[in-house]
Amino acid sequence: MGNIGLGSQAMVRFGASSSRDDQPLAGFEDLAMPLFDSLYNFARWLTQNSNDAEDLVQETYLKALRSFASFQSGTNFRAWIFQILRNSFLSSRSKLELRMTVAMDPEEDGPELAVDMETPEAILMNRSDSELLQRAIEHLPVHYRETLLLCEVEEMSYQEIADILAIPIGTVMSRLARARKAVRESLLSAPCAPLSTELSHQIDTH
Repeated sequence: MGNIGLGSQAMVRFGASSSRDDQPLAGFEDLAMPLFDSLYNFARWLTQNSNDAEDLVQETYLKALRSFASFQSGTNFRAWIFQILRNSFLSSRSKLELRMTVAMDPEEDGPELAVDMETPEAILMNRSDSELLQRAIEHLPVHYRETLLLCEVEEMSYQEIADILAIPIGTVMSRLARARKAVRESLLSAPCAPLSTELSHQIDTH
């Protein structure tokens, strides 16, 4: 589940090198290129298809480059470009898919949904060889999957996630708690799951 890189030549493929204004382009590249692998990794999780992920990242970079003049220097560039990628992903879906993406159970911001960073899922997220965990995450609804990945894989703060998804921090915590619960239940219910015993023990003792 580590980052999957496509190479530093991506900006050339995206047409950025043909810009006539070298100074803004240089500033954009300095900020954008270190995030390339993370953007592709996130896009791959969202689209669940490598070709679609490449197209999504290309579209993201093109949109970000065109809009770079409006980016406020000193603000969070990472959250800004991730938001562009996520919005591009949603806009590429059909209206039916979009309705399915945003349709969700009522989310509460109560203390019972408070997020604990030391959950079993947070520990297991670091196990890149866990196919069982990967399948559990892939089966999450998009709005839960993206929240979990931004938090656990990209290690973003709640505020960054809230900015990217355009939702309150309380909703970020709610979605994260529900996503972790779904992953936990999926792991525990998997027949002969190699992680089930360990996960159960961690849950019981946490």
